[in-house]
Amino acid sequence: MEKRYKVKVNDFLEYEFSKDEIEALDIQTVTPSTFHILKENHSFAAQIVGNNFNNKNYSVKVNSTVYEVSISTELDLLIEEMGLSLGAAQVVNDIKAPMPGLILDVIIAEGDEVKEGDYLLVLEAMKMENTITAPRDGVVKSVSVKMGETVDKNQLLIEME
Repeated sequence: MEKRYKVKVNDFLEYEFSKDEIEALDIQTVTPSTFHILKENHSFAAQIVGNNFNNKNYSVKVNSTVYEVSISTELDLLIEEMGLSLGAAQVVNDIKAPMPGLILDVIIAEGDEVKEGDYLLVLEAMKMENTITAPRDGVVKSVSVKMGETVDKNQLLIEME
């Protein structure tokens, strides 16, 4: 089976290439980030002006225009077809109690803006204090518990927008 790549340009145009099609291009490396490309008697000057290698995102300048390019491999495409995702976290709106316990402190209030990792509240369970943190950046829509209240496992604590 031939390796295939899906390329998305400016979050608008999508192309699919095989490894053989890519290798068939006449590409000359000028510098480590600058290339001269010939395709069907057309000449292109290309330069990689920015990259996020781990996410396979690149800013590529072709002649004088900069394009935002995302590359997906066969594995990425298979994972997408299965409805899974790599690196993309599910958006969490409801924060629930991970275990039964007693709310010792509520640090935030409705309408507060929070960043991922900010402390939201303190839950005591089995004589241990557990700090519940924000799973993502967002705004607190509602706080369903008060200090001194006991909660059950999976009880809604905080709702985020």
